[in-house]
Amino acid sequence: MSRRVVLLSVEILSPLVLLTLWYVLSADSTNFYFPPLSRILERFGEVWLGEGLVDHALPSLGRMAAGYLVGAVVGIVLGTALGLSRWARRLLGPTVEFLRALPAVVLIPFGIVVFGVDTTMKVFIIALGSCFPVVLNTADGVRSVEPTLMDVSRSFGFTRAERLWRVTLPSASPQIFAGLRTSLALALILMVVSEMVASTNGIGYSILQAQRLFATADMWAGILLLGLLGYVINLLLVLIEKRVLAWHRGFRSSVLGVAAPTRAPRSRRAAVSR
Repeated sequence: MSRRVVLLSVEILSPLVLLTLWYVLSADSTNFYFPPLSRILERFGEVWLGEGLVDHALPSLGRMAAGYLVGAVVGIVLGTALGLSRWARRLLGPTVEFLRALPAVVLIPFGIVVFGVDTTMKVFIIALGSCFPVVLNTADGVRSVEPTLMDVSRSFGFTRAERLWRVTLPSASPQIFAGLRTSLALALILMVVSEMVASTNGIGYSILQAQRLFATADMWAGILLLGLLGYVINLLLVLIEKRVLAWHRGFRSSVLGVAAPTRAPRSRRAAVSR
């Protein structure tokens, strides 16, 4: 059995083992706050595979997708500018550091005052919180591009736009994707938090309402849904990253294969030493 199959089996079996333990250990639970997993799964099917999917889950995913995409685009553009231009770093750097230090959730009252309590406020909060990891990783990736690559591109007569699209961004793409994966978790968190304040639908709203109504099984079902969504969305981004950065892994493998020193056989080394 190959190592890849073993690792995939472990990745699949480990959460199943945890769920099985949870199911068995909670089977006889009479604690109001920790209902049996069987009851949680029952409510999960009734709530989130029915009307809850359309009324709460899909609006939440739409807000998260919109805010995440806006934050990603703004983060890549701003990070590229900060990485390429010293003047941009001097001009925008202090502002970026100031806003980055502010937790996005504390700006929810500001968002309510400016945008109201509708979807625009939630998208704004998600975009604001999720853009800064992309900004920092993109700027660091752009600054880390090998000067030799830039010299070669100039010698081939590339314009600035061609150097940006063909050299700079591809070279920085591994770090850009690292920022995108970090931002994805923040977007999910901010989606939930923003929906718990002045909202009438969404996963966060549904979980908060279940807690207020002491429907603990419904509350745990919503939390379970968030965990599943986070895992699936991150898996999709990982698959996209592998496809987009396939050239990068191939390049590293070829470079390491060429750069790795070849060791002579033991008998040959012994003969040379003699």
